[in-house]
Amino acid sequence: MASNATLAERAGVTTASLWRRMERMREEGVLKGIQAQIDWRALGWAVEVSLRFTLDKTNPRAFDEFLAALRQVPEVIEIQSFLGSVDWRASVIARDMAHWQQVYRDRILTLPHIAELDALMLVATIKDSGELAL
Repeated sequence: MASNATLAERAGVTTASLWRRMERMREEGVLKGIQAQIDWRALGWAVEVSLRFTLDKTNPRAFDEFLAALRQVPEVIEIQSFLGSVDWRASVIARDMAHWQQVYRDRILTLPHIAELDALMLVATIKDSGELAL
């Protein structure tokens, strides 16, 4: 993450002006906050898998019960919901392949109401940016 001085220089404004602009954007709800971006691999979590779930929709509580159970899996670092053939997507991390297999068998496959499950193992991240050209 760039320092305020670096951001101000890139924007062609003073550091104080940048700070005022950022405060205004926070107040207007444009900036939701500043957060640390964790490199899970540097902490020993070498495996990342994207899971796509389609649920059995015959049970009216399927979505709520599935989501409550998925939130309890400590290795899940992101959950997204979708419209279409896929209902949910989750990013799961593991220390290694043996740990992944354990998480998959013991925590993922036991989640309720799964009709279909697709797993995509992350090989490389090509672009990871929340930047928007303004």
